[in-house]
Amino acid sequence: MTDIQERLLETKMTEIEQARSWSPRVISKFETLIRSGDDLALYRVNPLAFARDRAVSESESIDLFLHATRSGLFEMSWDVVCPQSGMVLDSFGALRTLKTHYVCGLCDVSGETDLDDFIEVTFTVSPQLRRLSFHDPHSLSVEDFHWKLRFLSDGRQPGQQVRFLDFLHGLVRGLAFLPPGATTTLRSDLGPGALSGVNVQTQAAFAVPILGEPATVPTHLRVRYDGQRFSPSLSAVPPGPIVIEVENSGVTRGSLLLINWPPEVLAQTLKPALDFDPYMSGGMLLARQTFRRLFRSERVDEREGLGIRQVTLLFTDLKGSTAMYERLGDLNAYALVREHFALLGATVQQHSGAIVKTIGDAVMAVFSRPTDAVSAALDILGEIGRYNSEHGDPSIILKIGAHCGPSIAVTLNENLDYFGQTVNVAARVQSLADAGEICISEALYTAPGVGALLTGHQIVAFDAPLRGVEGNACVYRIVSG
Repeated sequence: MTDIQERLLETKMTEIEQARSWSPRVISKFETLIRSGDDLALYRVNPLAFARDRAVSESESIDLFLHATRSGLFEMSWDVVCPQSGMVLDSFGALRTLKTHYVCGLCDVSGETDLDDFIEVTFTVSPQLRRLSFHDPHSLSVEDFHWKLRFLSDGRQPGQQVRFLDFLHGLVRGLAFLPPGATTTLRSDLGPGALSGVNVQTQAAFAVPILGEPATVPTHLRVRYDGQRFSPSLSAVPPGPIVIEVENSGVTRGSLLLINWPPEVLAQTLKPALDFDPYMSGGMLLARQTFRRLFRSERVDEREGLGIRQVTLLFTDLKGSTAMYERLGDLNAYALVREHFALLGATVQQHSGAIVKTIGDAVMAVFSRPTDAVSAALDILGEIGRYNSEHGDPSIILKIGAHCGPSIAVTLNENLDYFGQTVNVAARVQSLADAGEICISEALYTAPGVGALLTGHQIVAFDAPLRGVEGNACVYRIVSG
């Protein structure tokens, strides 16, 4: 029987139920996962997969796990994933500790990942609520330690349905823990190619070519491991039987995954990235209002920003705000501005975005998907129109602009913010909009799915100078619905 801390679960589930309005049965589906899910189902939960498998909206699923983490039922992890093997190379419990440089000993590759590119945010049930075997890696079998603890299971060969793990299993020639101060012996048969070994915890690795005629008697390969690196005794080995003796002279337990890479894999000059099921990237999470509200203490390391491959930034500004303050007086005008901020915030959140900051009467919002930003812009004008028709004069008149591109996530004035040319261009595009208009850049206009959203709207293209862009750039004005 699963050992669950019932009092903690009851108290925290009540908090979550009261945190917001949830769709029918969402809370019960979540509680069923906690009570009935096996250890693997509660380890590194992908909220998008939870939404897909249980007919819950993605937005609601993400909010659910964020509230559960805030309440202490789950723990959030920023996982750096090797794009070519699906191995979880490192996990960070806080944004400020996240490092995007990665090294994969299995693939013999290293590089940098962006927040929206192989940085997956996952959720694991808290050991205070329910103890999992994965909370204590030393308790795992050697198979679970490697395949369940260290690899994502859904990585597939590009354009195929073949799981990479199934392909990799066929190449495995040994799997072992390496106790400190001991020698571990493995026996296998090798085919042509190369023999590689990797400690999936530290990414320490070695590789030995497999060359020459097949051996008739076992080859003896001695490998020293000092806790940081492997040192094989031979520079090459022949195909055929082999005995591998690994001496761990370090003070901690190591691990060893042995792979016999075939010649056709070695011949690949560039290993392709795997296909993965949709997951919540770090970039997607930073663009969610719920995350920014519940985890205000999350910060990017002040010494360096974190790259984002693509983000969509939307700026709004009030038309004629100076005249409005003069006409209404400071107090009434400020009340109207606050109402307009609340309306924008609610609409942005409905479209999976977040308000980054307000600048006077202007708003800067962020979205991880271009289509969400354009949908939000169209709905903002619709909501403003309804507000004005219901309240009459004084009316709110907005100018909206948006652009998508790469950016850097930074912490400015104790706030998660964005920096770079994409921010500058988005602000400039907004300045080109007139009252009640939306202007978007060509990059945003041509982004997948945006054209379909704009069907039925009159679009006027024009050239305009954009800061940092050589010559004039094409901008699209959305005139009417």
